[in-house]
Amino acid sequence: MNQPLIVFDMDGVLVDVTESYRESIAQTVKHFTGVDVTPEHIQDYKNQGGWNDDWKLSHHIITQAGKEIPFETAKDYFQSIFLGNGEGGLILREEWVARAGLLEELNRQFEFAVFTGRPKADAQLTLNRFGGSVVFHPIIGMDDVEHHKPHPEGLLHILKANPGRKVYYIGETVDDARCARAAGVPFIGIAAPSNPRYLDLVFLFQEEGAWAIVDDINFLPEVFAA
Repeated sequence: MNQPLIVFDMDGVLVDVTESYRESIAQTVKHFTGVDVTPEHIQDYKNQGGWNDDWKLSHHIITQAGKEIPFETAKDYFQSIFLGNGEGGLILREEWVARAGLLEELNRQFEFAVFTGRPKADAQLTLNRFGGSVVFHPIIGMDDVEHHKPHPEGLLHILKANPGRKVYYIGETVDDARCARAAGVPFIGIAAPSNPRYLDLVFLFQEEGAWAIVDDINFLPEVFAA
């Protein structure tokens, strides 16, 4: 019988993106508007839902600040500081969340996949840096789906390719929770105590019917042992 499948989101789940994606939003907005965007402000948008795409969120905050620029201009600047044109980008500030041996331990019981809102190429860069020998298949990024989260298209692709298999989705935003619910997949919510809107996020996950809520993925063995 096929092993159950854990589908991971990336940002805030496999990797801490406080100093990469979240910082790229803040720096992009600051560059075009001079406005300082706080982590709380960014998380408030994430908790609203519908802001899974950090490029669109950056552009929206810039527009809200009264500065009209093309979306592509905001996106290009964001990517230039995130990737650093090949060196020194904020992507290098990302930290792998899993403790040594955790994924290898889980891999004895589960197979792994990734469904992320980042471009697949950006996801692959980070997995190549940190992922070690663990295999994630498939890896579905924003460029692999027509409809982005909270639409369940990415999860539905995975379900179709794995008929009859038990699938779990792990994410850290309300859009991830809504995506899992729409796909009929049990959702495990990551609510880090360091999150500037921690309690709000926990309540949102509860409202969306989360199967479990944990501080980070290092608690997964306890979740699945329960």
